[in-house]
Amino acid sequence: MAILFFAAVPGAFAGTRKDIAAELQAAQQALAAGDYPKAYARYSRHSASNPLAQFTLGLFHKNGWGRPVDEVAACRWFEKSAQKKIPAAQHYLGDCLVKGTHRAADSAAALGWYREAAAGGHLISLCSAADLYIKGQGVDKDVKQGLELCTQVAQANSPPAMLKLANYYREVTDVPQDLAAARYWYHQAAERHVHEAQYRLGVMLTEGQGGEPDANTALFWLETAAGEGYAPAYLPVAILYANAEVDPKTGALKPEHLAKIYLWNSAAKARTAAPAQLAEIDRIEKMVLAVMPESWRPDLDRKVAEHLVKYGNK
Repeated sequence: MAILFFAAVPGAFAGTRKDIAAELQAAQQALAAGDYPKAYARYSRHSASNPLAQFTLGLFHKNGWGRPVDEVAACRWFEKSAQKKIPAAQHYLGDCLVKGTHRAADSAAALGWYREAAAGGHLISLCSAADLYIKGQGVDKDVKQGLELCTQVAQANSPPAMLKLANYYREVTDVPQDLAAARYWYHQAAERHVHEAQYRLGVMLTEGQGGEPDANTALFWLETAAGEGYAPAYLPVAILYANAEVDPKTGALKPEHLAKIYLWNSAAKARTAAPAQLAEIDRIEKMVLAVMPESWRPDLDRKVAEHLVKYGNK
């Protein structure tokens, strides 16, 4: 909700922040209750002079809260709010100018807004500025400067910046690949509950990218992400369990591992559309059903269904 943005920029409204937030209390209560028509009307009452109201109206249009998404209208509200020093609005205005949403694209102006947003406490804006330096978009290309900007934010304990920095080092064409650095920053973000980082770290550990392979730690991170509904991790978890060491006494997979293969493979089947992955899922399913007791299926199917309902299309 919008109130979370306000809390994320301490000191950004020196002297006036308390007053401009206080007059929006009724609007924020309606928004928190999910009453979008009432909330929109109440924010609109204050939109002529209250920059937080302007910013939140932008969020309504950006996120489609109770109305169709309208990026142009969102950008216009963000611009009004940005001009009155709301850091999150300044960041979003930068995005609007990079894309050319409500006016001609202007990456140089966007860079200025990102820097102003960061100066007001919205530090992740430096990583958006980093994109422009790395691409040479609206500014002379300077990969080193771009990496330094985003590294500042990551070192300030920002999980999104950690993830972005790892992605730079792993896959961005303009940045010299450094898989060890990517693995380090994925690990930092993974420890801070970023599901994509947990997944990508797990893949790197599985394949030995950026360091020695470590199947056990890979499984830990992949299953952590999968357990919280991160669908891309489902199939890799099933595969790791399928490749686990067999029980030396029986020469077969341990029962708990067999059950995990079925659970995560079934979850992957429900969330996957890619033909190659579906073929692998089908192969694993046939392997499991050939050895798993039929009596296990009702309970395991129930657990899969409960998980999928809980996490939806995450």
